[in-house]
Amino acid sequence: MATVEADSVDPRVLRTRRDVVDAATALFLAEGWTAVTHAEVARRAGYAKATVYAHWPTRLDLVRASVGQICGAAEHPPPTGDLRADLVRELVDFAHDLSRGHLDRVIGGVLERAGTDPAVDELRQQLCDQGTGPMEAILRSHLPPEAVEPSVALLAGGVLVRVAIQALPATTAFIEDLVDRVLASSGHDGAP
Repeated sequence: MATVEADSVDPRVLRTRRDVVDAATALFLAEGWTAVTHAEVARRAGYAKATVYAHWPTRLDLVRASVGQICGAAEHPPPTGDLRADLVRELVDFAHDLSRGHLDRVIGGVLERAGTDPAVDELRQQLCDQGTGPMEAILRSHLPPEAVEPSVALLAGGVLVRVAIQALPATTAFIEDLVDRVLASSGHDGAP
């Protein structure tokens, strides 16, 4: 769907798009990928199925709009310059999002379908870029370039495995220990 300037679009169309994407996103977060159907989104949004199909011809279009909204709404704490503290805050926020049960559902749905459609692979990349981008920026300002990518993988992966795979809480103590271990392996003590 092409992006159109907000001032040139009828306000009713903008409202319809907002309502439908809000309904699709709420459904996706609450029940997962398979629950996002044109019929159910239309019912929840209060519009005809034909209206939903006109703007989002496929289920993947609805999911893509939902992922865009989820990524767009993600808030990352602004970096303070204290490497360790900034990483801990990012990861505590990530663990919180995972443990609330919606982010792991989004990630799981995308991973389950990865490799089946280039659009799904784009969604996976979007989740990765927007989810780990701020942490990567924090690390880039403190670590040598070759240490950044492995550090991001270890940090994000550690929290993801802890919460989504092991079903254990990623407490602040766990995250601090993880950050300290990753920083030590990269030759950085975490001091500002």
